[in-house]
Amino acid sequence: MTQDTWQPVGVFVGGLRPLPPEGQMTGMYKARQGGPVRCGVEGIEGDRQGDRRVHGGPDKAVHLYPADHYARLAELMPDCPVALGAGVLGENLSVAGIDEARVCIGDVFALGEVRLQVSQLRRPCWKISHRLGVDAASRLVADHGLNGWYFRVVDGGLIPPEGTLTLVDRPAPAMTLARLWAVEQAHRPAIDEVRALAATPGLAAQWAQRLRQRADWLERHPG
Repeated sequence: MTQDTWQPVGVFVGGLRPLPPEGQMTGMYKARQGGPVRCGVEGIEGDRQGDRRVHGGPDKAVHLYPADHYARLAELMPDCPVALGAGVLGENLSVAGIDEARVCIGDVFALGEVRLQVSQLRRPCWKISHRLGVDAASRLVADHGLNGWYFRVVDGGLIPPEGTLTLVDRPAPAMTLARLWAVEQAHRPAIDEVRALAATPGLAAQWAQRLRQRADWLERHPG
């Protein structure tokens, strides 16, 4: 990857509201911010998550979804009743020209005063299908690797609206998020590959543990 800056960055924040059709509370409905927002280790001030067991927390403090993915989603779901565009999938940051093949585990980015480190992929869940009104939406996101990812907050501070995202450190240049998802989706990935990803600096502890456990299982159950 040669590009190391991206602009502009759309910033989105939202509270909780019911998710049709059953009415579960969700933080997926977010609004673009027109002024600076403050960001700390738990994420952006005023942003909420519907189920803190699986969303939010230090390793999932800020969510970025590549803006260019929406055009691909529109191709995959031509009858989607929801207008597909920045903020629809509950992301905090929307950036064009960046994706999982261009970003690595542990990458550190500057955005205003804030330093963000890539910690894990977003694992598609059923709420995506409900949000978009398409039963297959979550599966399509997973099958095509249109995940987006989470950051942990290394240094807190103010994030400006329409700011510049700048790559400032890359401790694991070979360990792209696309590579991580390929292993996650593979039926029997190479054990050495699984262990290498598990050992990548910056990877969220839960992901690293799950990868190590999978490698152990694969060793105990050769194909």
